[in-house]
Amino acid sequence: MTVTLEKKKVEEGEANTRPKIETFDDILPYVGEAGRYQWFLFVLLLPFTFVYAFLYFAQFFITLIPAEYWCHIPELDATGLSDHEKITLSIPFKQMDEDSGESNVTYSRCWMYATNYTKALQSNITVANSSWPKTQCQYGWSFNTTNIPYLSIAAELEWVCEKAYLGSAAQSAFFFGSIIGGLIFGYIADHYGRLPALVACNSVGFFASIATAFCHDFWTFALSRFVVGTSFDNCFNIIFIIVIEYVGPKYRTLMANMSFGIYFAIASGMLPWIAYWIANWKILSVVSALPLVVAFITPWLVPESARWYITHGRIDKAVEMLKKFEKVNKKTVKPEVYEEFEKSCHSMMNNDKQGNNYTVFDLFRMPRLARITVILIIYWLLIILVFDGHVWNMKLLHPDVFTSFSLASMTELPAAIILALFLDRWGRRWMGFFSMIICAIFSFVAIALPKGAPAMSMAILARLGVNIAANIGFQYAAEMLPTVVRAQGVSLIHIIGYFAHIIGPYVVYLANLRPWLPLLVLGLLSLVDALLTLTLPETIDQELPESLEEGNEFGREQSFWWIPCVKSSPVKKKKYRSNLGGATNAGFNPGSLQRIDSTRL
Repeated sequence: MTVTLEKKKVEEGEANTRPKIETFDDILPYVGEAGRYQWFLFVLLLPFTFVYAFLYFAQFFITLIPAEYWCHIPELDATGLSDHEKITLSIPFKQMDEDSGESNVTYSRCWMYATNYTKALQSNITVANSSWPKTQCQYGWSFNTTNIPYLSIAAELEWVCEKAYLGSAAQSAFFFGSIIGGLIFGYIADHYGRLPALVACNSVGFFASIATAFCHDFWTFALSRFVVGTSFDNCFNIIFIIVIEYVGPKYRTLMANMSFGIYFAIASGMLPWIAYWIANWKILSVVSALPLVVAFITPWLVPESARWYITHGRIDKAVEMLKKFEKVNKKTVKPEVYEEFEKSCHSMMNNDKQGNNYTVFDLFRMPRLARITVILIIYWLLIILVFDGHVWNMKLLHPDVFTSFSLASMTELPAAIILALFLDRWGRRWMGFFSMIICAIFSFVAIALPKGAPAMSMAILARLGVNIAANIGFQYAAEMLPTVVRAQGVSLIHIIGYFAHIIGPYVVYLANLRPWLPLLVLGLLSLVDALLTLTLPETIDQELPESLEEGNEFGREQSFWWIPCVKSSPVKKKKYRSNLGGATNAGFNPGSLQRIDSTRL
């Protein structure tokens, strides 16, 4: 009896000395914050990152058109003339109203001389007479495949000259699909679980990507890419969120940036050479779909979101999942730890029921919070627009689009390393500002340099800047919006961001007016975005807002010139925060990717 009482006292003493378990993050140290299971999930992100990169960029190579093309003249097919001789005889010089930025060719790509070439050759005429009548291409086009060793669907269907917009229209269809898919698969993820949404999303992408290979006109291609687009973003973001939520707060910045940076750099850097080696857009459509096969084995590899279990009242399943982590990570957790966790979950559920009536429209009820929300929307919109603009503009700067695209994609890796080293020192605000300033400066410098390696090098450095800003923006809104509407607010920002994806490909058409216009516009947009960043509060080491009132007051006490790594000022004041009664803020953890309920993003 005495032994039992003493044992009970010891256990009570341990319970009083150890930290309270009030949030999901509080129990992670017991089951392992970055153990074997977490590193297994880190590795498991690899195929899904390939899926994300291939879905994002495959269409670039499926619709890629050689810079050099001209009107096809059937009369000259059997003459034995070289391409240069055919152009000299049948193609006029570039017209004043033709695009001047997409290539350095001096001849027209949309006009031909309307004359009898058989008679001209019989008369030993090998150079066109500029007085000959001109007409638009009548018999299709011929393409120079020296730099691009295959004909894409855009080249086969001749989406050039007056039909040049069809390639970008198909890309827009892809991102319109992303908007619809975000709503559909987001609903599935919230109501039926993250894993069903992940499997369904990737399965749709797989079959639609295969269907792309059988397209024979613009409308079937646009439809298939629309369906493929429905799986974009969620094909990776769902598992990314699952992985990050199982990782301890102090390891999240590292895993979040390094996983995406390493894997995405590898995937997007390899894709151009896969396209070059295959040299067939139909086979490329199929090959780029192969990573999506991982969806069919996902339920046996990926754990369901424990936080989703909790929000749906299935706390027993959440504990069961945590015990799997405990076993794989070779940890030993006492039963009373799980009991305390279950009690905190029930308490959290009761609190959620009291405050689950908020909608995204509540973000616009208070003036300062509404201003922050609007700035976050514009901030993310401009980042996506600049990012996509640089992706599509790369083909205008260097004839070797495969090398330039691959090198630009590899900037994801240094961007991730820079963020992992400095983001939690410099803070989101000033790093976001300087990264977009870098993007703007090198965009402007690229204008002054000749096309080829010099301009391409500057554009790649500009791409590095926007890559850093994009990764910062990915978590900035999640840290700044109040908890009660955080999920809906982040969803709103990302959905509006899809419209920038739709507009992005059209930036390159500014080259039709002036060859330097795309880079000028991208540089100016980068400057605007950099200045917008400085109007936002800093979130590093801050207690994140829970209520709408806290969101409206968040960062009001911060100095405009506060730079975390330069000046250590008492910024973390609670003057504008309500008294939380000593409860642990689930959204705060110094120096890390903040402890947000990331399953709600």
